[in-house]
Amino acid sequence: MRALILLGLVGFAAQLVDGSLGMAYGVTSTTLLLAIGTNAAAASATVHLAEIGTTLASGISHWRFGNVDWKVVVRIGIPGAVGAFAGATFLSSLSTEVAAPVMSIILLTLGVYILVRFTAFGLPRGNLGKPLRRRFLAPLGLLAGFVDATGGGGWGPVGTPAILASGRLAPRKVVGSVDASEFLVAIAASVGFFVGIGSENIDFAWVAVLLLGGVIAAPIAAWLVRHIPPRILGSAVGGVIVLTNVRSLLRSDWIKASGGVQTVAYLVIAVVWAAAVAYSVREYRRDKANESVEAVESAESARQRRGAEEEPASA
Repeated sequence: MRALILLGLVGFAAQLVDGSLGMAYGVTSTTLLLAIGTNAAAASATVHLAEIGTTLASGISHWRFGNVDWKVVVRIGIPGAVGAFAGATFLSSLSTEVAAPVMSIILLTLGVYILVRFTAFGLPRGNLGKPLRRRFLAPLGLLAGFVDATGGGGWGPVGTPAILASGRLAPRKVVGSVDASEFLVAIAASVGFFVGIGSENIDFAWVAVLLLGGVIAAPIAAWLVRHIPPRILGSAVGGVIVLTNVRSLLRSDWIKASGGVQTVAYLVIAVVWAAAVAYSVREYRRDKANESVEAVESAESARQRRGAEEEPASA
């Protein structure tokens, strides 16, 4: 019972992060399932089955708050579904001994990317309003879908930063559109896993609990995306993913690191992680302070212009 409650809380927290950042539900949930001994294909299948419900709830919530661009959803979601089906069947064909470290490497890479991306760069906002081309979105969706299925997560970490980096879509619409399109990816990946491994390795109670936690969090996250500081949240989540998957790799048959090596590695990651979060907090506060100064200067400039226009009239 404790395990189910924990999974429900993880599903809630993961969807809260995913709905606010446009990434990390699958990466966070799969990382936990791997940490408690679930085999790679079954972990990814469990998460993707839960995501059918969570992404539907998240997509509807984002749509209700005006966070979805449906052209982007179609242009990235359909290629993403193709890539996810291919990735699911590929992962299903690997042995457990090979699949677990491979998935940990993919998750670790995505965790490092999230940590560095949000800590160092925050959210780019240039080029807003310019169209996103199909020739950009289709290959991106194909790659993100394949990585998502093989890594148990990755649709958001690959798709969201790439679209944000283009600077052509408002951040809240990037998050909403990526979350809405993930519904197609989750369905395709789930079908691929059923074809590859069947249903006997999937614990449907775990699926239901992850789904319940995610569905509860979805509308809250859709509202929070307008208010939460993504830079700080991205740094925090990236650190969790990096630490957990380094732990899995160091304990795997590929490395079998000694206890001392593991302790040193964890301490180094913890220090870097804490520094990253602190830096993100500092940069966020500085950006907010700069925005306040610019707002005051803009208001003062507007007041002076009005005063200059009123003087000739009164004369």
